[in-house]
Amino acid sequence: MPTLPSSTQAALDSCAQQDFPPALYMVATPIGNLADISLRALAVLHHADRIAAEDTRVAQRLLAAYGLQKPALRCDRHREAQAAEHIVAAVAAGERVAFLSDAGTPGISDPGSRIAAAMHAANLRVMPIPGASAVPTALSASGLDLQAGYCFAGFAPEKAAALRAFLQAALLSPRVTVFFEAPHRIHACLRTLQSLDPLAHLVLAKELSKQFETVLPGTAQAALAWLDADPKRAQGEFVLLLQPRQAQATLDAQALTLLQRLAQELPASRAAAVAADLTGLKRDVLYRWLLDHKDAAAD
Repeated sequence: MPTLPSSTQAALDSCAQQDFPPALYMVATPIGNLADISLRALAVLHHADRIAAEDTRVAQRLLAAYGLQKPALRCDRHREAQAAEHIVAAVAAGERVAFLSDAGTPGISDPGSRIAAAMHAANLRVMPIPGASAVPTALSASGLDLQAGYCFAGFAPEKAAALRAFLQAALLSPRVTVFFEAPHRIHACLRTLQSLDPLAHLVLAKELSKQFETVLPGTAQAALAWLDADPKRAQGEFVLLLQPRQAQATLDAQALTLLQRLAQELPASRAAAVAADLTGLKRDVLYRWLLDHKDAAAD
């Protein structure tokens, strides 16, 4: 039996007392940095009787990096329903099946949900193996106000009218909206957002966990300028995070005048605190407005 890499052996040692019953294991895989695989995920992949994968070539490269070999069943969106039947039968027969999407957590804008649903319908166990996902990764570095929560909306609509309606709804939402965008549509998406609200605060994130990782806060215009500065920047998939307009809507003209005047004399955090005391408005709302409108505050 070939010697396992030290990382895989460490995973087996750390999980030696854990049980791995027959089940479908939904295994989160790295979104870019191979070292983001968890020890528990490696242990599951070692103990799995077979894997099901969005792309078996991608999965086998991951397995090979950790000295593992497993029979694999392709299970992309076009084959998911058919593959679900085979997976249900395998688990019912006592096997452990690990499902892997190409990157990140299965079922989140990736295949996997139909298989999990088929398992539940057959009264068989589905075990999540948590790990990397582009959504919480981008949120954690965004600096956006998440006290009201967030909404993950998958990929933005492709058609112009649907995209415009989608962005309008996101701007009016009480929560931050997180969504994916493809490289060939990113410019159109940002131009549409700019036409709806030039001051809308968003964060553009791409290449997360990779060498050229970017987390860029600002406006749609700033994001477009960044993309246009180097054509290579439009490659790869994007995560966009959009702050809603609600903070602006709660500030009347008098409060804004006071806030801007204070910001000329005080740091933003202190200006927001003083304005909150004088107006009764929430400090977080005032501070967020200052961060989103630095130029207006300076004027």
